Amino acid sequence: MLVLNCPVKLQMLEKMLRWSFPESLKAYGAVMNINRGNPFRKEVVVDSWPDFKAVITRLQRENEMDDLDHYTNAHAVFYKDLQAYRELLENTNAINWGQSFQIQGLQDGICEISRTVALSKQVDVKTSSFQMVIHSDPDMLPDVRLKMDPKLTLSYLDISHASLLNKTWSRGGNLRCEKYLANLICCFPSVCVLDENGCPVSWSLTDQFATMIHSYTLPEHQRKGYSRLVATTLAKKLHSYGFPAQGNVLETNIPSITLLRSMNAQFLPCSFFRVIHTPFHFLANSHL
Repeated sequence: MLVLNCPVKLQMLEKMLRWSFPESLKAYGAVMNINRGNPFRKEVVVDSWPDFKAVITRLQRENEMDDLDHYTNAHAVFYKDLQAYRELLENTNAINWGQSFQIQGLQDGICEISRTVALSKQVDVKTSSFQMVIHSDPDMLPDVRLKMDPKLTLSYLDISHASLLNKTWSRGGNLRCEKYLANLICCFPSVCVLDENGCPVSWSLTDQFATMIHSYTLPEHQRKGYSRLVATTLAKKLHSYGFPAQGNVLETNIPSITLLRSMNAQFLPCSFFRVIHTPFHFLANSHL
């Protein structure tokens, strides 16, 4: 196991991960953020270098603080060899199995290996899967010209909006999530429509893996084109920064799928998997 902390090697890794699209997209987005200021204080672990077979991005060990915060304790993974990935995952120097954490990636074996290894570590596993989409060509994004209510303005999220986002996000509703969302707002691109009081009515946010997440419009402002406006604007912004404009959606979320198709999004053949790991002794905490 090696921790890559050399800027030259990290730049090399970023280029090498591009060769394995789309399966490497999550790890690629994380490494891009590391190479561009590292706002979430992440680092990269590989099984070997330069001929790596498995990559895990994680929070820097010296910055680990809250063992119950699986939002911040998030890992992006990519492997070329499933056994190499399993061995890296089992290594307690690579993964802190004493805390709650999540793993994100686009390969089927991720869920399988997590279940197998977690059983021996006395850790509970919850998996979820989504359709993965990417806006690979900025020229294919629609030219959205929307006549908005003059009381509304197109802007970006502010840290004061974290509470509203936390209440409306399906993964939110707790203080750890609100803190995580506040950090995302501070560190990564976002787009929103604000009302006359400066409160967002529609928004889209980017996470630590350069993924567009939590796109939402308040019910009283739905069906007015605001979701398409903020999502398209954010995708163009990400492209202007050199990031892949990627996102994910539940297969049952027909309105969002329709929206993404109207934006000429490319639906990828591989699914996105999120695996949340919780040590058995933490399960009594119902807010996890």
